[in-house]
Amino acid sequence: MLSFKIHSMKKLEEYVQRKVAKNDPAHGFDHIMRVYKNSKRLAEKEHASARLVLAAALLHDIVSYPKSDPRSKRSSEHSATKASRVLAKHGYAKDEIKIISDAIRDHSFSRGTVPATLTGKILQDADRLDAIGSIGIARTFSVGGSERRQFYHSSDPFCKVHVPDDKKWTLDHFYKKLLLLERKMNTHSAKLEARRRAKIMKQFLDELKTEI
Repeated sequence: MLSFKIHSMKKLEEYVQRKVAKNDPAHGFDHIMRVYKNSKRLAEKEHASARLVLAAALLHDIVSYPKSDPRSKRSSEHSATKASRVLAKHGYAKDEIKIISDAIRDHSFSRGTVPATLTGKILQDADRLDAIGSIGIARTFSVGGSERRQFYHSSDPFCKVHVPDDKKWTLDHFYKKLLLLERKMNTHSAKLEARRRAKIMKQFLDELKTEI
């Protein structure tokens, strides 16, 4: 059974790598594998099912619309639907598929949902960890460049006066979402790592204030 599980996960990984080849860099295969690694660490520390958590991590962005696309907020729903079909072909049972697909559906920030299962909580934490820290900074400006956004509001870069609008200014994304994530982690293990990564972002913003 163990060899089957390892074989099945590897096949799933190969499938995902092919399917996300056209995703933007911030949501491509490297992102998925970082979330996979985060999920693996959290699953071990939180005593969760690695089989469920890792499958959810691999498939969580199997459908990823650009942020400017009106369908963007439904990416997780569409990923969950597609994941259900994929998992059925890779030997997962119906009860496993429901847990994984529910986790994928509920993991996104824009959905505003706390997942009901430990699998879902870990996936959400693992994905959010990749949105913060050094890699989070890189991903934020990658998306901003793809969407042709200005770096920051020229007269109010750090959102002291205006309401953050990350559709116009990339730096606003820190104040609208990224700096909030430390408090939104579900698991103890993720909260500890989020605290470390949040410090990196705050240091970056402090340094940036001296340069602009």
